[in-house]
Amino acid sequence: MDKFSLKTAPQYERHYNEEGFWRKVRRVAAQAGAKVLYPALQLFFLLQAKDVSVKAKTLIIGALGYLILPADLVPDFIPAMGFTDDLTALLIAIRTVSVYLTPDINRQAKEQTDKLLGKQ
Repeated sequence: MDKFSLKTAPQYERHYNEEGFWRKVRRVAAQAGAKVLYPALQLFFLLQAKDVSVKAKTLIIGALGYLILPADLVPDFIPAMGFTDDLTALLIAIRTVSVYLTPDINRQAKEQTDKLLGKQ
């Protein structure tokens, strides 16, 4: 499988859907932790925003599709390493679309991360 990049983002689009995103996030929340959940949720809430370009949304969908993809470069069940490829894809996307991030999106992502990890 190709490593996630701006060029490969479109191939992961077919794996993204909102139901699959929430199913994966709830299933792996404790194992993945805030380091993975927070950027994933930032991207999720950014995808809902109206003023985000189609190009940025395509990248976001690609990164979230990679997160959902059952077959990763590094399998999620490997302790301490399982989410490194997912986190890399998420952080590449965050860095690329960071111009669209707002305090409200960051707040929503933080609140949802805390809720999923039982901190609220």
